[in-house]
Amino acid sequence: MLIDEIIIDENNMGYIPSLGISYQLNDMAKRIIELIKEGKSKEEIVHLVAKESGTDWRVVHIDVEDFFQKIKIYGLLS
Repeated sequence: MLIDEIIIDENNMGYIPSLGISYQLNDMAKRIIELIKEGKSKEEIVHLVAKESGTDWRVVHIDVEDFFQKIKIYGLLS
């Protein structure tokens, strides 16, 4: 998975060296990528992000689903 190659700097820029592509990430996107790289499931990510942010899990679920769809479209996740 290309998502495992992403290097995220202190300015939330995600860079994939093998492709030479970079992405500007918001804090939630950065956290989701970190959790994916740790091997967390989508459900675990939803509950962890909800707990960390103090946001209702249903709201986080929508954001996480949307993010997963986008990274699949970009070919970063199979």
